[in-house]
Amino acid sequence: MSTLYPVTVTVNGSPVTRHVEARLSLSDFLRQELELTGTHVGCEQGVCGACTVRLDGRITRSCLVFAVQADGGEIETVEGLSDNGEIDDLQTAFHERNALQCGYCTPGMLITANELLKKNPSASRAEIREELSGNYCRCTGYHAIVDAVETTGRQRQGGAK
Repeated sequence: MSTLYPVTVTVNGSPVTRHVEARLSLSDFLRQELELTGTHVGCEQGVCGACTVRLDGRITRSCLVFAVQADGGEIETVEGLSDNGEIDDLQTAFHERNALQCGYCTPGMLITANELLKKNPSASRAEIREELSGNYCRCTGYHAIVDAVETTGRQRQGGAK
C-alpha cells in the first residue's frame, strides 16, 4: 500500500484538499482527482504545452510538477479562466478565425496567448509565434492561431477586429 500525502491547493478560486501519492503529476491530479479535463496530457515531458496551467501566477507545464509540489499553491486552469471571463475574447477570436480544429492544443494555446497579451497586447506576429512555439498544434498550421491572438491584442487595445 502506498503512502498518501495531503495536498491543499486553491483551484480556480476554490480551496481543495486531497490525499495523493507522491508521484501523481499535477496534470493527472487536475484531470483525475478534480475532473478538470481541459488540462490535456500530451507528451508528459513538458514539450507540447497541452497541460499548461497557471500556478501561482506563472505559466507552468503541469505534467512536470507533482501535485505535492503545488501544495499551498493557487492553480488556474482553462476552465477557471473561461468561467471568470478572462479569455472570452480569445475564445471568440479562435472560433471566428478557425484557429482550432481538433481542439487538443487549444486550452494550452489560450492560456499561453492570454499571458502574452497581458504583458504585451501589441505583440508582433513574430513575438506571438515565439511565445506560442512551446505549444504544439498538429492541425491548424498556426497561421489562424496567430491571426486570432493578433486580433485579440488589437481589440484589447481598443482597436478594430
